[in-house]
Amino acid sequence: MTGAGILLDHVTKRYPGQARPAVDGLTMEIPAGKTVMLVGPSGCGKTTTLKMINRLIEPSEGRIVVDGDDVTQMNGDRLRRGIGYVIQAGGLFPHMTVATNIGIVPRMLGWDRDRIAARVDELLELVSLDPEQYRDRFPKELSGGQQQRVGVARALAADPPVLLMDEPFGAVDPITRLRLQDELINIQDELQKTIVCVTHDFDEAVKLGDWIAIFDEGAQLVQYDTPERILGNPANEFVENFIGSGAGLKQLTLTRVGDVGMAEAILARPGEPARDVLARIVAAGHGHAVVVDSRERPIQWLSRRKLDRLQTIGSTPDPGLPVVGSRATLSDALDTMLVSSAGAALVTGRRDVFRGVIDIKTVMDAIGRSQDTAAMDSTDAPVGLNTGIFGAVTTDEVASADTPGPGTGTGDTPAAQ
Repeated sequence: MTGAGILLDHVTKRYPGQARPAVDGLTMEIPAGKTVMLVGPSGCGKTTTLKMINRLIEPSEGRIVVDGDDVTQMNGDRLRRGIGYVIQAGGLFPHMTVATNIGIVPRMLGWDRDRIAARVDELLELVSLDPEQYRDRFPKELSGGQQQRVGVARALAADPPVLLMDEPFGAVDPITRLRLQDELINIQDELQKTIVCVTHDFDEAVKLGDWIAIFDEGAQLVQYDTPERILGNPANEFVENFIGSGAGLKQLTLTRVGDVGMAEAILARPGEPARDVLARIVAAGHGHAVVVDSRERPIQWLSRRKLDRLQTIGSTPDPGLPVVGSRATLSDALDTMLVSSAGAALVTGRRDVFRGVIDIKTVMDAIGRSQDTAAMDSTDAPVGLNTGIFGAVTTDEVASADTPGPGTGTGDTPAAQ
C-alpha cells in the first residue's frame, strides 16, 4: 500500500489552564507519498500536531482527514492500527524478541502465523538486518541503531499508508544517525508511504523532507515549502535564525548521490585469483577493484598494491569501507570521501547493491548545477497561514495570497493555512 493524503482542517488543541492553544487553527495539506518534516523550537506544537493525526492527542476543534476519511469520527484503536508510529530508541518491548515486536500489529489484525513470519523476514531484509541473525534476539542484544531499525520495521508491519515519526533518530550517535537517515530514504524510495516526521535538526529536515513545515509557538506555520526554497528564500527573520549560519553549506544536502554521474568499477569476487583481478584493473587503467559478495554488496576495495600481495580474494568484509547510499546527500558523500584514502566513495542502491564510484570532482560539479537549478525555480510557495485566535488573518490577506487555499493545491504543491 502506498501513501495516503492527509488534511488538517482548522485544527486547534487547547489544554486546561493555558492561555494560548498548543495548536491554533492549523490547516495543512500533506500530499500522499511524500515526506513532510515538522521543525521548530521546543514547545512550538509540532509533536502535538503529529500525535493528533493518530489521535494519541485528541484535537479540541477541527477535522483531520486521512485518505478521505475524517479520523476524528473513527475508533481510535482501529485508527492507530492502520498508521505506523516510530519514536526515539524504537520503543521496543524488552521482553519480546525482534520477531514478536515486529508482528504485534499483524497479530492484532488477525494475520495467520505463516503470513506474520514471512512479513517479519521481509521487513528485516528491508531495514538491512539479516533475519536469520536477528529475528530471535531481544532488544537488549541490539545496538541503538539496530533497535531503531526494528522500530521502523514494526511500524511498517501491517503495510500502513501513513508513517508518523517523532524524533526517530535523536537517541543515536551521529554516524549511526546518518546511516539510519539513508536507510529511511531508501525505504521511502521503495515504498512511497506518506511520512510525517518531527525533528529539531534542520539539516535532517533538509535531507529527508520533500516539504518542510517550520513552526513558531502555538504551531504557527511560518513557512511550508521545499528545502531548496527555504534555504534560498526564507520567509522572514525567524526562519533565517532557525536555519542558522552556513546556509550555503546546507546546499550540499539538496542533491542525492544517485542523481549525479558515477564511475564504473572493476568487480571481483571472493575466491577469485588476485592476479586475474589485477590484470583486469591494469588493462582498464583503474587503480582499485571492488569486491562484492553473492548479493552484489561491496565488502572490500582493493588497490593494485594490495592485490599484488594476495593469492586469492578474501571474503572478510572491511568495516572501514567508504560507502554511501544512492539516496544519501552530497554532504554525506563528501564527508565519507574526505576520510577515504582513495579520495572517493562506493555507492550502493536498494538492498546495499553496488552501483558505482563517486569522487570529489563529481560532487563539486553537481553542487554548481544544483545551485543554478534552485535559482531558476519560480514555482509559487504554499500559503502558510493560521486561522486561530492568536494566528488570525484577515480576508484581504488570504485573498492576496498567490497560491490556492487549503485543500486545493495544484500539482505537487501542498496547500497550508
